[in-house]
Amino acid sequence: MGLDEDKATEETEQQSAGTKTPIDAEEEKQHLEEKVHRRAPSESSMYATEDEEEDDGVGGKKINLGPQCTLKEQLEKDKDDESLRRWKEQLLGSVDLESAGETLDPEVKFLSLEILSPGRSDILLTIPEDGKPKGLWFTLKEGSSYNLKFSFQVNNNIVSGLKYTNTVWKTGVKVDSTKEMVGTFSPQLEPYTHVMPEETTPSGLFARGSYSAKTKFVDDDNKCYLEINYTFCIQKEWPAEQ
Repeated sequence: MGLDEDKATEETEQQSAGTKTPIDAEEEKQHLEEKVHRRAPSESSMYATEDEEEDDGVGGKKINLGPQCTLKEQLEKDKDDESLRRWKEQLLGSVDLESAGETLDPEVKFLSLEILSPGRSDILLTIPEDGKPKGLWFTLKEGSSYNLKFSFQVNNNIVSGLKYTNTVWKTGVKVDSTKEMVGTFSPQLEPYTHVMPEETTPSGLFARGSYSAKTKFVDDDNKCYLEINYTFCIQKEWPAEQ
């Protein structure tokens, strides 16, 4: 009887160690399927939509930073603490209290837009109120290098993560897209000036002609401070200066 018990015990141990019951096999299969499902990227996650590319990730889950207060309130907090006051001054720079308003939202006003190109007079671009210049906004020579320069003023509060985006189409096809971080700026009386990195216009027969474009300036909260929809032209030579 002892041998029979030992044999039964041995068979039971072998079954538990090396042989899976149908229930165990099904549970393992489900576990593997769930594991693969979690790891495998979906088709929609592998390809970003045009809106996602334009927003550059803006619009997802935002971190809750707690209650906000105006810049003036921030500056007046702990004003008797000399070390903290100096730290705020170092962090914020020369903040003008008159420009620091009582509202949470910053105000960014663009004062000028210019195109700089070596050997040419600066092209001063008029900023229309409706963001839609009439006719061609400007003309560039093919194969020429240029920089975009702009000035703006900040009031009320700090503007965080100001970004420049520009998208260009020709005959309805997107041919270029530019995104550039400008920076974070505090309110002050003097306007800020920023020069974009140098770019070069395309050249050749197929590069010449009219283009449509959209320029936007947005912050970290995706608030748009300026949007311009315009057309421009690339031609073989510069137009005559007036």
